[in-house]
Amino acid sequence: MSFISYLINGISLGSVYAIIALGYTMVYGIAKMLNFAHGDVIMVGGYVVLTVVSTMGFSPVVGILAAVVVCTILGVTIERVAYKPLRMASSPLAVLITAIGVSYLLQNIALLIFGANTKSFTSVVTVPALVLADGRLSVSGETQVTILVSIIIMAGLTVFIKKSKSGQAMLAVAEDKGAAQLMGINVNGTIALTFAIGSALAAIAGVLLCSAYPSLTPYTGAMPGIKAFVAAVFGGIGSIPGAMIGGILLGIIEILGKAYISSQMADAIVFAVLIVVLLVKPTGILGKQIQEKV
Repeated sequence: MSFISYLINGISLGSVYAIIALGYTMVYGIAKMLNFAHGDVIMVGGYVVLTVVSTMGFSPVVGILAAVVVCTILGVTIERVAYKPLRMASSPLAVLITAIGVSYLLQNIALLIFGANTKSFTSVVTVPALVLADGRLSVSGETQVTILVSIIIMAGLTVFIKKSKSGQAMLAVAEDKGAAQLMGINVNGTIALTFAIGSALAAIAGVLLCSAYPSLTPYTGAMPGIKAFVAAVFGGIGSIPGAMIGGILLGIIEILGKAYISSQMADAIVFAVLIVVLLVKPTGILGKQIQEKV
């Protein structure tokens, strides 16, 4: 039963990585840029819920909605202020350096407002634990909710991309920005919508992550953000199903590595597996080979 318990915990952790990775992969697939400030939006979402629920005394539902709204506005603002002016920059390094700068800016603002001390986060999940196998296996409410929410988000996002007008516009912009603009698509608005969706997903991931691991600091989103980026690359960056698969596999590898090899070596194992996968299949599990036209 221990292995099954570890496997379920790995799927739960991987589901959080998958939700975060969806934001990475959407932004890269459409805007062709890496938003390394994405992980810190998770931290902002956690602090919003903590403030609204613990400090102001509102219900967890209000806290979650507030986190989604704040992070959505934050994501759109970051895109408009920091990334949009550099969209036509000659070097992609300009956007990358700016993204790193925005990440440190968010961390330091959180340090000034909330301090460096670890805050205790009260779980917003009220679902009771599920006891199986005559009491030998217990699945926490946080695990149940995290897995269910990730499935719903994945299904909803897939339907949105394939069936909605905005989703079709995203696909067109991802294929060719110039041609999409000639067809009457608002490229700037589409990219802003992508950032809004990704940041909203980051807020949800932050709530789920802090509920499962109830502590919060200004650096809470840093490592999960990096691992989610790894998950996106692992699954094939630019692929929504790939982000989901990569996230879940990454979570399982991390938990099993901690359980059976070494808790100190778990992160190293995760990145080592990524290196092996990229050596065998550089585009990731579901990534497609891009052919240059000359």
